Amino acid sequence: MAPTIDLRGARDLPTPEPESPLGPRKPYKFSTMCATVENPEAKDQYGSSSVPIYQTATFKGVGGQYDYTRSGNPTRSHLEHHLAKISSAQHAFAVSSGMAALDVILRLLKPGDEVIAGDDLYGGTNRLLTFIKTHVGVTVHHVDTTNAENVRPHIHPTKTALVLLESPTNPLIKIVDLATITRDVKEKAPGAIVVVDNTMMSPYLQRPLEHGADIVYDSATKYLSGHHDLMAGVITCNREDIAKKMAFTINSVGNALSPIDSFLLLRGVKTLAIRMDRMQATAGVVANYLHGLGFKVNYPGLPNHPNREVHERLSDGNGAVLSFETGSKELSERIVGGTRLWGISVSFGCVNSLISMPCVMSHASIDAKTRKERGLPEDLIRLCVGIEDASDLLDDLEHALYDAGAISLNAAQNKFVRTPLPDSPEAEAEAEKLADEDEETEWFVSSPGKVILFGEHAVVHGVTAIAASVDLRCYGLCSPRHDGKVSVHLHDIDNFAGAWDIKSLPWDVVTPVGLGEQPPETLNFKLIEALYNGPLKSLAADRYRHAKAASVAFLYIYMTLAGRRRPSFNFSARATLPVGAGLGSSASFSACAATALLLLHRRISIPPPPAPSSAKTGHVHISHEGRRAITPDVASEVNRWAFVAEKILHGNPSGVDNSVAVFGGALAYTRGLNGRPAGMVPIQGFRRLKFLLTNSRVPRDTKKLVAGVGELKQREPEMVGRVLKSIQHIVDEAQRALTDAELPREALLHALAAWINENHSYLVSLGVSHPTLENIRAKTASAPYGLSTKLTGAGGGGCAVTLVPDDFSDENLAALCQDLVDAAFEPYSTSVGGSGLGILSPYAHHRNFEAEARQNSGVVTPPVTPGPELGSPKAVEETQPLPPLRQSFERTSLAELGEWAEGLGRWLYV
Repeated sequence: MAPTIDLRGARDLPTPEPESPLGPRKPYKFSTMCATVENPEAKDQYGSSSVPIYQTATFKGVGGQYDYTRSGNPTRSHLEHHLAKISSAQHAFAVSSGMAALDVILRLLKPGDEVIAGDDLYGGTNRLLTFIKTHVGVTVHHVDTTNAENVRPHIHPTKTALVLLESPTNPLIKIVDLATITRDVKEKAPGAIVVVDNTMMSPYLQRPLEHGADIVYDSATKYLSGHHDLMAGVITCNREDIAKKMAFTINSVGNALSPIDSFLLLRGVKTLAIRMDRMQATAGVVANYLHGLGFKVNYPGLPNHPNREVHERLSDGNGAVLSFETGSKELSERIVGGTRLWGISVSFGCVNSLISMPCVMSHASIDAKTRKERGLPEDLIRLCVGIEDASDLLDDLEHALYDAGAISLNAAQNKFVRTPLPDSPEAEAEAEKLADEDEETEWFVSSPGKVILFGEHAVVHGVTAIAASVDLRCYGLCSPRHDGKVSVHLHDIDNFAGAWDIKSLPWDVVTPVGLGEQPPETLNFKLIEALYNGPLKSLAADRYRHAKAASVAFLYIYMTLAGRRRPSFNFSARATLPVGAGLGSSASFSACAATALLLLHRRISIPPPPAPSSAKTGHVHISHEGRRAITPDVASEVNRWAFVAEKILHGNPSGVDNSVAVFGGALAYTRGLNGRPAGMVPIQGFRRLKFLLTNSRVPRDTKKLVAGVGELKQREPEMVGRVLKSIQHIVDEAQRALTDAELPREALLHALAAWINENHSYLVSLGVSHPTLENIRAKTASAPYGLSTKLTGAGGGGCAVTLVPDDFSDENLAALCQDLVDAAFEPYSTSVGGSGLGILSPYAHHRNFEAEARQNSGVVTPPVTPGPELGSPKAVEETQPLPPLRQSFERTSLAELGEWAEGLGRWLYV
């Protein structure tokens, strides 16, 4: 077992000798440490400059340091001391292979333990984890560890026993924040052991023990040896308790490295630094060459590699393994088979350069379904760069690419360029993207919430309901990206942010809906299932249940509309509407998402607003401030796709919520029971009404409440029948009054107040109110307010609506709001019956708009993003500046959001 070593830093490792009396020695650099194999506590009796091979199974004598090579051997001891020294470790163990090293580590587990592991793992690692899951009774959670947020929900204070990480991962070269995840694990599960497979980096480029890891292991067959003439595994750690347990296991099972292999590995380690310097220098050249041809290349040295800044913080180099995609498995097979200098092999880390297709070689043991779920492309090619001359490697690779048809010579430019695949969606989308001048547009849309004024619950049993829009709105912003990803940021839905590689989405199960076609009545459940079990599988159901459903609805519409054009963009959504209070927040989100996607895919268009009035024409133009500027056919198209989103979110919705969210105003809806014809009828001439909405902050179970009314109807059909008939009478009277243009407004408000109280009393008799709602009603009805309030939606909590007469003073309204706030409720002063769907006009020739835009910090609607985002945007946080409008949208306070949005320019409404 290696002795304790005085650790002094990441690069400047300690010398193996004591400091001179004449002055302190400078610590040796890593390359010097590699070449200097010396153990002061185990000097060779003959002073050999190379550690001898003690090729013996047993040792004579009793009580000596060594007795049996399975338990210890001088050659292996020298090796382990040397490995500990260069790994910033106190203990090192050399075993028969990298998988043997992992096997030793996994023997620390016991039945009932839980393991968290990445979703991009070496095939052998995945195989061994599957074995212990099946036969040892250990639970294994595979998560996308590139985002530390994905790991946290799986950390259990007592059950989590081990967290297994790789960075970069093999073969997608994903970067994992080892330090952050280790810190999170230690905070939440102090007893858990963090293990890092460091094979891709070796101790020369990365030492995870310095970032808090408990155990680090390498397949020493790779870089540590460097010649593929032996198999070995290395384990390092700094914890005495863990070291003793692993030493016991190694001694017990006898998988310690043999003397001859220990000698060979020690010899290989001496040249580790110089080999790695040459390898990764050439790897950078190869990666940039492929990237310049237009292939999707995975390599930390490229400026757009995801989490590159994390890698730079944790590592001292980019490594010598990269991978790239061709778009075709058959094409990749031709490329791999066409190389001569690049050897086809499943391994890496050798002085000779290697090429492989992971899905048919190193990762073939992972079944195709799991590979697809984890985003492992079948066409992926992995390159493991050796020490050959870079120009020779590039020449050989270029010949293989050309012979396979992946590149062709551009005579005009006198250089090779990537050859688009026949009927390639990616190639056509990219060509269209480059050709389109409006690809940089940021589309900004909004949609209102809704209230049920009369008829909730009764509508389920055939009674007409009156629904109206609310001037509390959801806002959706579509902003361009330039990294081949589509992302969402749902501020009000679990505060979720997620990004997905477009090419890794399950396109094989998409049934595109062509231009001019309407969405099918039946959902594509294969696509829904593929989204839940594919790109969204890793989301914790308990934490991101609503966000997961919203993301599925969004991606479903994006993919169904996309066809061959698959733009890269971000969709952010925020709402002044309280989510989950029964005010149609999901429908307003669905309408915003559908509108943004239809605009993005150019399925709808927004015509220029009419020109200003001109004295020369004699025509006087009356501006409606954008009202009714969005045509009915555009609104109908949006509504159809918003209904698709609602079906994904709710299963069997009525369509009322999304219709109100799109068309605004008010409508009467009947399900078509009891002899009444089904349908939705707009209430023409609906006059905007002032309301106070109060969120009770009490969650409700809509299905349970609806079922309860159904059970009551079965038990007491006559009573419930009378109630339903009375509610229908209220609805009929209210519908006539709301459409009567000659009815004085004061009379209308008086009648509405009475109907509100009456309707609520019937709902109470159906058992769907709640003490909090009655508390709100009591406060609004008390002196000096005297207002009428009822529940809206399902009841059982949720929201209450209060009619505010025109002559109700601002002082009284402010006082009432404060009373409600003091009672832990959330009041919203708003109006009902306003505009529906809104789109911020992309035209700047009205109201001196360009001058206004300059005054608004240069924001243009929609503004143009000034060039591609550089770096690597992440799901939750983006390191590069956001596009102009999105930056303000993300940062404006919720209280100011509505006013800020209205002030951006001219909004067009349905």
